[in-house]
Amino acid sequence: MDGNFDFIIVGAGSAGCVLADKLTADGHHKVLLIEAGGSDMRFYIHMPLGYGKTFYDPAVNWMYRAEPDPGFLGSADFWPRGKVLGGSSSINAMVYVRGDASDFEDWKAAGNTGWGWDDVLPAYKAMEDNEAGANNWRGTGGPLFISKNDKSRHWTCGPFEEATVAAGLPRNADFNGASQEGVGHFQLTTKGGRRNSAARAFLRPALRRPNLKLISKAQVTRVLFEGKRAVGVEYVRGGVRQSAKAAREVILSGGAVNSPQLLQLSGIGDGAQLQGLGLSALVANRNVGRNLKDHQGINYTYRLTVPTLNDVLRPWWGKLRVGLQYLVFRTGPLAISINQGGGFFKTDPARTRPNMQLYYQAFSTLLPKPGERPILSPDPFSGMSLGLSNCRPTSVGEIMAKSPDPLVHPRITANAYSTAHDVEEMLGAVKFLRKIAAQEPLKSLIAEELRPGPAVQSDEDIITDFRKRSGTVYHPCCTARMAPSAAEGVVDARLRVHGVDGLRVIDASAFPSILSGNLNAAAMMIGWRGAEMVLQDAKG
Repeated sequence: MDGNFDFIIVGAGSAGCVLADKLTADGHHKVLLIEAGGSDMRFYIHMPLGYGKTFYDPAVNWMYRAEPDPGFLGSADFWPRGKVLGGSSSINAMVYVRGDASDFEDWKAAGNTGWGWDDVLPAYKAMEDNEAGANNWRGTGGPLFISKNDKSRHWTCGPFEEATVAAGLPRNADFNGASQEGVGHFQLTTKGGRRNSAARAFLRPALRRPNLKLISKAQVTRVLFEGKRAVGVEYVRGGVRQSAKAAREVILSGGAVNSPQLLQLSGIGDGAQLQGLGLSALVANRNVGRNLKDHQGINYTYRLTVPTLNDVLRPWWGKLRVGLQYLVFRTGPLAISINQGGGFFKTDPARTRPNMQLYYQAFSTLLPKPGERPILSPDPFSGMSLGLSNCRPTSVGEIMAKSPDPLVHPRITANAYSTAHDVEEMLGAVKFLRKIAAQEPLKSLIAEELRPGPAVQSDEDIITDFRKRSGTVYHPCCTARMAPSAAEGVVDARLRVHGVDGLRVIDASAFPSILSGNLNAAAMMIGWRGAEMVLQDAKG
């Protein structure tokens, strides 16, 4: 057995890397970090637009597949999740959005003391080094550099933003500032033209410390208990089963898929479900794996009369030119995300806060290359995409272990568009996309709408279309949600698992409810806040 560690962190993803950094910073605690994936030192991870190459790569990606979903007319959605140092922060689109301030007030109102906006804002500011500079909302001097993303954007972002303003949205220079509503450009987790993942920002500096040990390519199979106290973990590495002991706590940071599965395989979950797997329940809690929330998105695609990134990234000579530009100067389209503009809007002006996120992409991918997300192989014509995703869907799914074998992927049931609320707001949202496309100066650049096409006009046809073409935008959360009691959730407000000692879940699975926007920023923030709580309790 490996030991003696004070803390064991399971998962070197967005939250786990932050935890490893903060728990070892003062040198007082010995920490073991265990990651199922391997090194992130891959060219296509660090080149920002290279994440298309990781989309179907099992070397860095869990490559989950959800169950066939009636909400998607029976299709089974693909769920990429990072299986590599940095987790999904190493394979995502790098958009940095904290969430609306009201989202965290919802967390506090649900009984989660210490998670209101006034509680989380200092954590965000402390971990950030925002290129735009410090103010009442942004932080500087922290370990996480955040790019302004005001360079290398395609020129058609300008007409898109002007058309969106003409459609009724205000301009917004900072979606992480005073208000989320409006149109502008997203901040990115890039630095010097390279991806700035949680591994790069937090884990690399921490690995220089003698009190942090990293074991990669090792999958944790269960949490070990003495009575109802977590004392360590069992893991498999290279086909060999091993174990490690934690004197203080075991912290699960495997994310919204892995953490609930590991809890279930360790005897914490729905008693009937565990019995069906031949497992005994140490603590019966039916909330484990349930309450799954995720954002669903869709693109409307247009052929333009002017060149877009399709014309640059499709031909070999275009790839060569931008490749050389990137290698020499770390600039150009390969140095930023494909989501070069966007914003947040309300489908109904009576709403008190935005309920939809908007994306602009100066490329299109109707003809994807088999086996690869087609970011680097766009269509052979000038195209663009207007995309969106819902901010606070009411549909609820679940993630359940379907085998006692920890190497078997769990059953993911998304239940997308299973409520009338979600269908109605998506209907309003896609109509707004068409409203944007009908405004100048964007209108004059559009030759035709390709998807869904002008024949799709009735509400019934529009709904059928987005059920057919929608999919996850890779923001699962809430499957081990925070709540005051085990009747409502899995962990308490200090992220301790209800019913046992010495065990916490600190990752997006612990979110009490889904946030408005991309979740990576909040996953790192919960790691930061969670580490503060762990260290505070260690002194008690």
